[in-house]
Amino acid sequence: MLTVGSGGENRSCRLGLGKPDVQITLAKPQVSGFYDKPTGAIQYVVADPATKRCAIIDPILDFDEKSGATSTMSADSLLDFIGENGLELEWILDTHPHADHFSAAHYLKQRTGAPMAIGDKVVDVQALWKVIYNWPDFPADGSQWDRLFAEGETFRIGTLPVRVLFSPGHTLASITYVIGDAGFIHDTLFMPDSGTARTDFPGGSAARLWRSIQGILALPEETRLFVGHDYQAGGREPMWESTVAAQKATNIHLVTARTEAEFVALREARDRTLPMPRLILHALQVNINGGRLPEPEANGRRYLKFPLDSL
Repeated sequence: MLTVGSGGENRSCRLGLGKPDVQITLAKPQVSGFYDKPTGAIQYVVADPATKRCAIIDPILDFDEKSGATSTMSADSLLDFIGENGLELEWILDTHPHADHFSAAHYLKQRTGAPMAIGDKVVDVQALWKVIYNWPDFPADGSQWDRLFAEGETFRIGTLPVRVLFSPGHTLASITYVIGDAGFIHDTLFMPDSGTARTDFPGGSAARLWRSIQGILALPEETRLFVGHDYQAGGREPMWESTVAAQKATNIHLVTARTEAEFVALREARDRTLPMPRLILHALQVNINGGRLPEPEANGRRYLKFPLDSL
């Protein structure tokens, strides 16, 4: 038996190698999801049972576009959970620059000192959006984060092994965190009854999303998959955990579109019917800057900038 990582309860899988099966035991992190009803997004706390070290994935800074009010209530609830459960925050992780909510990564770093990280292709998203926002002096070099992860890079949360998969298509910079037996797949796949993510944002690509999905579905069948959003299909309660096997068998887009060409046609046709997210122009200027709000102006107030007719 080959053991990869550790961390409390483990999950086993078998690899057929033409010889007697090789059994691999994958570390099983403790995963807690926090559903944000206004955006349909899920924040995660992922903990190593062995060391009580944890990471936060895709934290939300609350924002009301009607009043312009910001709040740290959602992010503070994560810190409360971590404190109540005796955990120690080791990482603040984003899967990509979000288009429908502000990231609370910078706020959480200020509160805790834990490092912020994202995929290294975020520089491509920064370069694209600095033109849209007409920010010639904006540093599109990823320096807003403490660590930029490349495809295939590995690190640890406590004793839990983490591997980074580059998963573009929804955005140029999207990554998946594979933590033991759990994959955090952001906006590639949703729950099987909701299909797959849109690809019509600047830099998106249905063909690249198809290839990213195939990489995720190549993980062991029992791998738990945690989605970035849930839109409560049919009015059901929020859900955010599935498996590779369930996605292969029942995802409404993947059982209809069996080839890349079929998927691209399906995805692009659906994308043409979708309005832009209501917060995309609000959020990207914050999120390409690591979750930092604009600096206060001379009167002490912060202001967002909106490019008209750009999308």
